[in-house]
Amino acid sequence: MDRLSPLQLFIAAAEAGSFSAAARRLDLGPVQASATIARLERELGTRLFERSTRRLRLTEAGEQWLPHARQMLAAWEDGQAALRDVAGDEQPLSGRLRVSLPSDVGRQHLWRWIEDFVAAEQGPGLQLELRLSDRVADLVQEPVDYAVRYGEPPDSSLVALPLAPDNRRVLCASPAYIARHGQPRTPADLKAHDCLRWGLGEGLHGRWRFTSPSGEAVAVEVSGSRVADDGGLVREWALAGLGLAYKSGLDMAADLAAGRLVALLPGWLGEPAPLHWVTLGRHRLTPALRRLAAELRRRCEAL
Repeated sequence: MDRLSPLQLFIAAAEAGSFSAAARRLDLGPVQASATIARLERELGTRLFERSTRRLRLTEAGEQWLPHARQMLAAWEDGQAALRDVAGDEQPLSGRLRVSLPSDVGRQHLWRWIEDFVAAEQGPGLQLELRLSDRVADLVQEPVDYAVRYGEPPDSSLVALPLAPDNRRVLCASPAYIARHGQPRTPADLKAHDCLRWGLGEGLHGRWRFTSPSGEAVAVEVSGSRVADDGGLVREWALAGLGLAYKSGLDMAADLAAGRLVALLPGWLGEPAPLHWVTLGRHRLTPALRRLAAELRRRCEAL
């Protein structure tokens, strides 16, 4: 294990372009990370990185050694997978489970479902770290091993297990809002309504897309008096009667079932919002993790 830690750190630093990001990824202190790389360079007898105050990049020797380091680490991980196969598929979750969850569905449902699974598995000494945010976690640069994400994973290096592949956005409002302002009959009517928008950084989800009953794709630019960077707050605003929300059906399912919110534009389909469990590398998908993903998918389908 002492030999593997420098390998993991070297690969993480090469991928992230930063010692500090690699240290966070592996839960190390920056001084420890820098000392580990320096020790590795002494053992190999060559510099692996060119360091400056502005950037970190591999030397020619580092570029040459990187595929060998990856091969060595992959061989270790393949060996671990083989041992798991010998032990069978019933090994419980163990070690540290670091997962990034979307804020709204994470707070409402996912954390409880994960806790239920962990309690049933009864794994020895499991450490659970959940990060709830609508910001997309970087699985390379951040200390997160798994993420639950809406949308199709854009990065081909990610392995994705579908949790809710058919999930869509739903346009809805509270009965109080509808009583005051009426219901839109077509997407074009949204221009006359207060639409609760969601955004992160410079991105704003203000162009809402629908599919008509005849199959025609329609998009409309909406406006409103409120914007949030947290999907849970958008739902709370809708519940308070402050506007129309256009969010994942998983986020809104409990409120729709209880009558606290009303689905609008019957016959129109909201845009797809598939939910996936994602990670870097198939070696991370142990039998226990696959069982967890399967349980989350079952719960999503029931919801």
